[in-house]
Amino acid sequence: MTNSRYILKSESINEMKGDARTHFLNPRAKRIRKTISTKVGLENIGVHIVYVESGNESTEHHKHYDEEECFYILSGEGTLRIGDKNYAIGEGDFIGFPADTAAHSIINTGTAVLIILVIGQRLKQDIADYPLKKKRLYRHDDKWDLVDWENINDPR
Repeated sequence: MTNSRYILKSESINEMKGDARTHFLNPRAKRIRKTISTKVGLENIGVHIVYVESGNESTEHHKHYDEEECFYILSGEGTLRIGDKNYAIGEGDFIGFPADTAAHSIINTGTAVLIILVIGQRLKQDIADYPLKKKRLYRHDDKWDLVDWENINDPR
């Protein structure tokens, strides 16, 4: 980092190790994540560089009810699933999901590593649906409750 706490130089980002993560509902959703937003003190927005190997998914297919999320494809190619439709995506493409819109997920269908800039809100609470698993996640601060759709009294 330079003398300014607000600047994270590319050399510092390149030197970051990144966290290997597998989604708790999807063993095929394996990625390396570098969280760069906290390095400059951002608390209300998460900014990550995500690396997805060929054949892997970025996450479990999901939608957020309260948080917005967007993606910018830095390099590579893949398939974006929105609802039950698939779209080819690649370098330079921007994808945005306002709160309470469509379920989405990305799979690396190319041969090179898919590198994605992922940006999302960090609200104290959020509700997320995982339609392929028929589960809903209620999150408040660090408490998570995962509920089967059949046990929800107030289905959305």
